[in-house]
Amino acid sequence: MRKWLFGLILLVPIVEFYGFVYVGDQLGLGKTIFLTLATSIIGGLMMQFEGRKIMADAKMKANGGQLPGKLVLNGICVFGGGILLLIPGFVTDIIGFLLVFPLTRPLLRYPIRKWVERKLKNGTITFFRR
Repeated sequence: MRKWLFGLILLVPIVEFYGFVYVGDQLGLGKTIFLTLATSIIGGLMMQFEGRKIMADAKMKANGGQLPGKLVLNGICVFGGGILLLIPGFVTDIIGFLLVFPLTRPLLRYPIRKWVERKLKNGTITFFRR
């Protein structure tokens, strides 16, 4: 895990820098800065809206005696996407919008579910009860 984290800490800023340079060459500095701020604001608002919707649906299911398993994964996607949207950059914004937007979220929810299942099976992720 530490190798991946170290690699991401090095790779993400480099990729984002090249993204800023490319977009800046195409649109100009002012429009690039505006676009960066706009995607962060729109992404934050989308995260709030989708997060509230997921919480309301989860409460409704829990009150009905059902387990909100799929909604938990949706919540993880929205939370992770929101974090990516708040990071300045275009590549992280694209991935963040894919995670937050309800029509594209199912495409990424399946691999995330498989990853969590694999981590639970090999004991990397554990849950403790109090």
